[in-house]
Amino acid sequence: MSTKENAAISQLLALLEARYALRVLWALRDGHAQTFRLLQDSVGGITPNTLNTRIKELREAGVVSHGSDGYCLTLSGQDLLKRLSDLQAFAAKWQLGQSKKAAGPAAAQPASTDASAPVAPAAPVPSPPDAAPPAATPPGSDSQG
Repeated sequence: MSTKENAAISQLLALLEARYALRVLWALRDGHAQTFRLLQDSVGGITPNTLNTRIKELREAGVVSHGSDGYCLTLSGQDLLKRLSDLQAFAAKWQLGQSKKAAGPAAAQPASTDASAPVAPAAPVPSPPDAAPPAATPPGSDSQG
């Protein structure tokens, strides 16, 4: 990659790495313009000040515009999201892998169903040292009467 290409990708990544930038773009992906308040609700958890800053940066970068109906993606913004759309498929696949990893190695290896496989005998469970021995006769069944 040339120095010029590295600079371009660095600038784009710096823009997208800003807090909530990708979420703002993702909220606008359906093509419908959104008012400031609706966009804030769509992004979720973003303060008005942060949203104002992100919108300003994204507008300066030419990926978001503001019209009479609200904020929407420019053609450049739509192109960017089209190129990022594979993230959704990747995210689903990645999340599945993460859940399998979290389940541990037992979940990754199916149990053997081979009836001829040797089975180790169960080890006896030791009694606690202060446990009373089992009663020979149940209480209330005295032989004296």
